[in-house]
Amino acid sequence: MSEPVLTIGAARALHLAAQGMLQTSRARASKDDVLAAIRRMGVLQIDTISVVARSPYLVLWSRLGDYDPCWLDALLEEGKLFEYWAHEACFIPIEDYGLYRHRMIDPGSLGWKYAAGFLRDHPDVVERVLNHIREHGPVRSADFERTDGQAGGWWAWKPEKRSLEVLFTAGVLMIARRRNFHRIYDLAERVLPGWDDSRMPPMETVRREFALRAVKALGLAKAGWIADYHRTRPPHVDLDALHEAGELLRAKVENWREPVYVHPDHAPLLEQAAARTLAASATSLLSPFDPIVWDRKRALELFDFDYRLECYMPADKRRYGYFTLPILRRGALVGRVDAKAHRKAGVFELKALALEPGIRISARLADDIAAAVARCACWHACAQVTLVHAEPVAFAPLLRAALDRAAPAGQQPVRMSVQATSAAA
Repeated sequence: MSEPVLTIGAARALHLAAQGMLQTSRARASKDDVLAAIRRMGVLQIDTISVVARSPYLVLWSRLGDYDPCWLDALLEEGKLFEYWAHEACFIPIEDYGLYRHRMIDPGSLGWKYAAGFLRDHPDVVERVLNHIREHGPVRSADFERTDGQAGGWWAWKPEKRSLEVLFTAGVLMIARRRNFHRIYDLAERVLPGWDDSRMPPMETVRREFALRAVKALGLAKAGWIADYHRTRPPHVDLDALHEAGELLRAKVENWREPVYVHPDHAPLLEQAAARTLAASATSLLSPFDPIVWDRKRALELFDFDYRLECYMPADKRRYGYFTLPILRRGALVGRVDAKAHRKAGVFELKALALEPGIRISARLADDIAAAVARCACWHACAQVTLVHAEPVAFAPLLRAALDRAAPAGQQPVRMSVQATSAAA
């Protein structure tokens, strides 16, 4: 049987379908939809930057539209999710705990994520923190006063915080819940009672499952994309052997030398993609830590989107802005916007919006982007949108007019006050 051949547009559509981003959600989301979206992605990366909604909440909004962010917190507290190192720090469905247990037993393999030197040099501090939790119950890092005489700062953690993180990475502690996004740590046996390491699958099974789950979450995958999804280490599974066993399908993408792999559960989507009947219609703003773009090399290969998060760069070195959100539009990544939600003032500021080179400016493009921005602003409880700068400059008046017309789907119309300058801010 010949392998299906996909156009690049069909390959993108298959990827977006697997990620739940093919079409804009029209139904009002429920708490169950939040859990289903995380299960579809497999992992939901955590990040604390909050110029707009923190990344895990924004990733879910991109897929679900208007929903209550408290549902994510509740799912963690109810034990339907847990936190651990997957792609990076992630929320993960609790049924996958066994797949990650090997990492907890061998935390040194996680590199910088496990401060083995600190554990070796400060066993008394670690044991004191652990005994405190045993006796007094769940804690936050803030429950321990700083006693080392150092100032706080990025990564300048006090010894108790380092102890909590060491114990968390080693699987001794788990995150019981979050309050205002701050972790609350407790003993693993209290958060996940009944777990026994005899239920832990063998490493061969774990490697196979991570590969299959990565391919399923991605929709289609080059061999080089797979390990990044769960940050798995060599030795990697033999993909061709999985293909021969019927556990993976194989296809081709036009002008790509190497094949792509597809999970059998996506066989109907692959058939539609090959027939060019799988159409992507969603337009949305994405988090920089969305699975669609978190692998910058994959984003370049699949979407021809050269993306770099610039918040860790000096301000004078930034090209696009502090925390730019990729703009997904009808199966393509067409630009990026440096946005900030001024929540108290009710203003959603577009500091700078830049379209990709070669994107054709049109009123329809402006309408699609304006609708996505308006929905995002409304979800942030911002009734006003301000546009400071757009590239190319000719796009600014089109976007201004479109924002004036925009009203979020399913919401009462909101008045959009838009300002634009023709020069860079």
